Amino acid sequence: MPSVPGSILVERSFDAMPGAAESIVELVKRINIPLNSTSSPAQIAASVQDPWTQSAKYALGWTYFALGVLLIATAVRCYHLWGDKIRTALYKQEVVNSALTISPRYDYEMPSANTATSTTQFFPANGQLPEKPKEQSSVSSIAPVNNIIAFFRMIFYRPVPVFRIGRLQFVLPSLGVTVIVSAALVFTMLYIFLPQPLYYQSMNAGSPPVAIRAGMLSVAMMPWIIGLSMKANLISVLTGIGHERLNVLHRWGGYLCLLLALIHMVPFYLQSLWDPAGFAGFKWYFTQKGQTWYIFTTGIAAIVPLAFLCLHSLPFLRKWMYELFVALHVPVSLVFLAMLFWHCNNYLTSWNYLWATVAIWVFSYFMRMFYLNWTNPFHMSWLIGEESAVTILPENAIKVTIPTQKRWRPGQFAYLRMPGISFFESHPFTIASLCSDDFPSLYGEEYRDMALVFRPFGGFTKKVRDTALVKGPYKTYRAFIDGPYGGMQREMASFDSVYFFAGGSGITAIASQLLDLIRRMRDGKAVTKTVHVVWALKRPETMEWFKEELRICREFAPPNSVECQFFITASKRYDGEPLEAPRSRPHSGVLHDKIDGMFQQVGNKRHSALIREEAAGDEEREKELRRENEDTITALPQAHLMPPRPTINTSVANAGPSRWSKANASPIEPARTFDFGFPETPSKFQKSLMRFAFLPTTKGDGWRTEYGRPDIPFMLREMSKEFGRRTCVFVCGPPSMRVDVANTVARLQSRVMHDSGTDEIFLHAENYAI
Repeated sequence: MPSVPGSILVERSFDAMPGAAESIVELVKRINIPLNSTSSPAQIAASVQDPWTQSAKYALGWTYFALGVLLIATAVRCYHLWGDKIRTALYKQEVVNSALTISPRYDYEMPSANTATSTTQFFPANGQLPEKPKEQSSVSSIAPVNNIIAFFRMIFYRPVPVFRIGRLQFVLPSLGVTVIVSAALVFTMLYIFLPQPLYYQSMNAGSPPVAIRAGMLSVAMMPWIIGLSMKANLISVLTGIGHERLNVLHRWGGYLCLLLALIHMVPFYLQSLWDPAGFAGFKWYFTQKGQTWYIFTTGIAAIVPLAFLCLHSLPFLRKWMYELFVALHVPVSLVFLAMLFWHCNNYLTSWNYLWATVAIWVFSYFMRMFYLNWTNPFHMSWLIGEESAVTILPENAIKVTIPTQKRWRPGQFAYLRMPGISFFESHPFTIASLCSDDFPSLYGEEYRDMALVFRPFGGFTKKVRDTALVKGPYKTYRAFIDGPYGGMQREMASFDSVYFFAGGSGITAIASQLLDLIRRMRDGKAVTKTVHVVWALKRPETMEWFKEELRICREFAPPNSVECQFFITASKRYDGEPLEAPRSRPHSGVLHDKIDGMFQQVGNKRHSALIREEAAGDEEREKELRRENEDTITALPQAHLMPPRPTINTSVANAGPSRWSKANASPIEPARTFDFGFPETPSKFQKSLMRFAFLPTTKGDGWRTEYGRPDIPFMLREMSKEFGRRTCVFVCGPPSMRVDVANTVARLQSRVMHDSGTDEIFLHAENYAI
């Protein structure tokens, strides 16, 4: 609040100055009270040094800071995107040119080939042999930029260690997030406390400047905090960073906003204690407007929901009561935004930032409608979702298969809601299947099978398993999909070498990436020459999850291009005990069945209407279509049904007799087995000898299985001897695996700065929980 005329504060009487009182009220509304002859020298000096009317510059300063960070991230993303596209395009052109190479002039066999006249001139008649062609064009790479990026990666790829105090442990975000948050903290603190004055001599001169600076900064953060929190947002579009990673900045931005709000609040309280007379004059202006309660009431009303939002988003509280967190976070955020409108009262430019926040919020929710599978009126899933099937896999895993018209990229994830199991719960799962014309769905040419594979631990995932055990494999469920989101934004096919590291169920994030990469290599659309997969799993039964995908990789990949290492970390094989269905279902299951049945009924009516329209009055045609519809809807494709738990014998010769289906009592052809190359169960001596398994000598076609834990740092250092010009390392596994891979890749960045034959070593780490 700006300076106040001294004579008015002394007289405190409207009866003596009715005209002046009216003018003061109007000026207070505009928050632009001018100085006059009654103002003290201290008030004049303070207002000139940091005038109230220019306090909006502090909010603008934060905007410039945030835009600077956004522009840097966008520029790096554009540089990589440009390089990836250039390299892929050059390789495709090279493939086309090699196919158009001029053949010998005669189409009959020549006694000796004159290779000197060929376009490639493998063996010229005269002169030296040609140099090895360059792997890439210099237009797709700038050495100084690559060295700068490698230097920062060498620093920021290293994970921040976990701090432990007794039984408590504090997990800090990544080093990159820590640097951004620290820079934001330093910037705001300097921007608040460096300018002078921090306080006026008396509150008669107006609000404490330090409080105004902090308040404007906290309000200016609101559009960015909301933008970082939305699943569909422009920041992800510009930077290529998924919302699940930006959410970390959203949380820490909220913590910083709370700190600024406290810095904004405390000076008012302290100065009211130090200067009661000045505070009385300060309060008098709001009294004339009928807002005696405004000074502290509206501020408290705004800071309480903000404090609640920050408190219940702390990791240990969010994990402890996640469902309550999801239910309350958005409603409380709306209350907080409404209280900010009330508190800011359109002073300075505060409402500009709040209206921008509302616009971003509304626009993001509008964009999100395009990510939902039930908001497109031209799809059969409009308002009722898709049909889905639940399969119980070996090692107590769940596979949800959803034939859908949505499209996704390899490695992305989606939020799944199944009203027949839990109406209000929606959880993210990595999409394990590949969206490709090579893998159409039996539901139709426009459909693709979206497969979600996960382990049930508790909450929603446990409900899915229990319901599937009770209702059996032939029950279908309505599925509402929100996504896809995330995924690797780089073009994996533009790297010369790709190395995958998976731990346990982390293979779900790699399976679709691997299939897509091999498909591109087969079609000549990938620069990639070598692919190496390392999968550490407890028991070999886990491979049944992706047996078909692994078979495709082994049979259809270019020769000697793919190597797979499987590390069995548990010494005991699975005991084979079947899962038992729960003895009773909760009462809420009846309600969920009714809700699911309602959606199914609507879906059946739509199918009937389409059948009548397709038959066009032909009764025989209509009967035929209805029979086909019943077969399609009620009998799930055989690929979606759970086969009996296989034995450990993996060779084709040891395959058992044909299985029988309980559905139609007819023999079913045994599933095609796949030899993973398992050695025999290790002996006690081997168990005690092998704590870690080192990189063994390649056997056969590069597919081998070892017992023990992989020594990832050693393996990566050995693999680095065969790195191409550009290498991608993809990891999805437990924290220990991610830490080992990240630290080793960070150390290997020195090769980019010292070896002219290495341009990039890129790391992509996926969250194990998704």
